[in-house]
Amino acid sequence: MANQVKTLVELTDRAISLLYREMGMSDTMRFLNQFTTGYGNYTEERELLNQSLNLDAILSAIRAERKEG
Repeated sequence: MANQVKTLVELTDRAISLLYREMGMSDTMRFLNQFTTGYGNYTEERELLNQSLNLDAILSAIRAERKEG
């Protein structure tokens, strides 16, 4: 049995139809909303947030946390 390769549009349409049929509109939309692409540049944002961190700072924070709790 040979399967014909579908385009991404065809595959997406079929998947959404199956989800809608099995789960209903509301749950299908809730499921699909988990996979939004988001925005911004994660790598640049992480570098900015962590630019002041070095190994000594991380170890100090861990030690302080352990002493507190």
